[in-house]
Amino acid sequence: MLTQFIYILREMDTLKLLGGVALLIYGIKTMGDALQSLAGDNMRRLLASLTGTPAKGIAVGALVTMIIQSSSATTVMVVSFVHVGLMNLAQAFSVIMGANIGTTIVAQLIAFNITKYSIVAAIVGMILALAGRNAKQRQAGAGLVGFALLFIGMDMMQDAMNFLRGRAELFIGMNDKPIYGLLMGMLVTMAVQASSATVGLTMAMASQGLLELPTAIAIIFGDNIGTTITAVLASLGGNRAAKQAAAAHVMFNVIGSCILMFFLNPYTALIRATSPDVMRQVANSHSLFNILNTVVFFPFVKPYTELIKKIFPNGPQVAVVPQEARFLDTHLAEVSPAAGIEAVRKEMVSLGEIALAMIKDCRRVVIERDWKSIPDVLMAEKNIDHLTHAIIRYATEVGQKVQTRDLSLLLNSCVSGVSDIERMGDHGENIAELAQYMSEHKLKFSHKATAECDEMFQLVVAAIEKSLRALEEERSELSEEVMELEKKTDEMERVLRARHIERLNSGKCQPDVGVVFIDILSNLERVADHAHNVALIVNDIQDIHHRQAVK
Repeated sequence: MLTQFIYILREMDTLKLLGGVALLIYGIKTMGDALQSLAGDNMRRLLASLTGTPAKGIAVGALVTMIIQSSSATTVMVVSFVHVGLMNLAQAFSVIMGANIGTTIVAQLIAFNITKYSIVAAIVGMILALAGRNAKQRQAGAGLVGFALLFIGMDMMQDAMNFLRGRAELFIGMNDKPIYGLLMGMLVTMAVQASSATVGLTMAMASQGLLELPTAIAIIFGDNIGTTITAVLASLGGNRAAKQAAAAHVMFNVIGSCILMFFLNPYTALIRATSPDVMRQVANSHSLFNILNTVVFFPFVKPYTELIKKIFPNGPQVAVVPQEARFLDTHLAEVSPAAGIEAVRKEMVSLGEIALAMIKDCRRVVIERDWKSIPDVLMAEKNIDHLTHAIIRYATEVGQKVQTRDLSLLLNSCVSGVSDIERMGDHGENIAELAQYMSEHKLKFSHKATAECDEMFQLVVAAIEKSLRALEEERSELSEEVMELEKKTDEMERVLRARHIERLNSGKCQPDVGVVFIDILSNLERVADHAHNVALIVNDIQDIHHRQAVK
């Protein structure tokens, strides 16, 4: 076997083979990036809908993978979503099953073997990429160039191994024992972390008559096992839930491969019946494997995920550090800017909830004179500052990868919203410091002033709550309600200020207390202004949706 391997290396145009593999991988990436950019905000909306029934998860997983042309990227996103709590294990597993089906589209494209037509796609794509009138045309051009590179790379790989045509005896060991093919497919895919490259190489070898169909199919099984290495690596820095998602992916592909290896002969006969062309047979074996695997596991999604949880149980509960971000994950920014922006939006809502709780604490301190809660308010403000810096840093990383105007505008709106929430925290800190002054100087509002201040607090709290709901649910009607509440707080601040000045002039209120009262009203009115700004982000989102629908 070693002698045969040395002969192959000596006679084969290794550089051409490696160049073909490189072009194939680069073509897949280029085409996927272009399709993802063309999808724009629709990708973000699609990713936001990942929760739901298993059938919906499978459909979304397949569709997302077809768009970005990488099951590894999809599974990395899924692991990240589970890590930050956006998805549970059952939902993640459904998406993973769909991703396995979606990734087989590349093999089906390669099997068409339309190299001569791909040259035309490359020429048209280059013209569009260089001379396109707008970003969509330039992205479409890049996608066409990537599409062409798939077939050019495949053609180079076939040429590099052309000298081996008729020398199948060199692979007799592997053809006699398909298990070797499974191991080779697994190891090569783990090494290159690109399952489509392994599938393409297998199709090239099969087309030259070097691999018998059972062996080629076994390699495809190994390829499906090897591709799970990306999810495993992504989960290493995650929590136990992320590791469970990666384990579900690994066991899913391992179990399916092992079962079909036992039925390799009948499965091969089934694949032979699908097409007379060997390249199409290999592509079909890849697609059918993942479809059959999904059909078998689909009724048992919940029991299977419960089994995974028992095999990889959650560790002891560790107290969550509140000042750490919940949804930001660097993997999301790397594989999908749209997913990264969705994480920023989720984290902004979470930040807003901290600010909301902070203002409620401020109300308890001022209205109920709960001075012991003042340190909690001040700590919350530090939390908000820390999280704001983390979100801005993450958003900057995401922004470097955004390629469409709509996504860039959405990201900028979210960053502005984060700044508005941070300012809410600053005003909450101001109110806590005013309450601290009241405590130290034994100041007290009159019953009338207390009732008026409480009314203002309730109005502002309602504005924050509605703005966060509007942002989370993307509901423009809630955004409009926030605008009305903001107008009411402006009017209330003017009315209450005037009333209090009257009390001061009539001697019914101490001057020191009057200054504190007016300052608290002023800070609350500013908080409502910032809640109004956060709600306006929903309008930006709706405008983007409208533009996408028109296009």
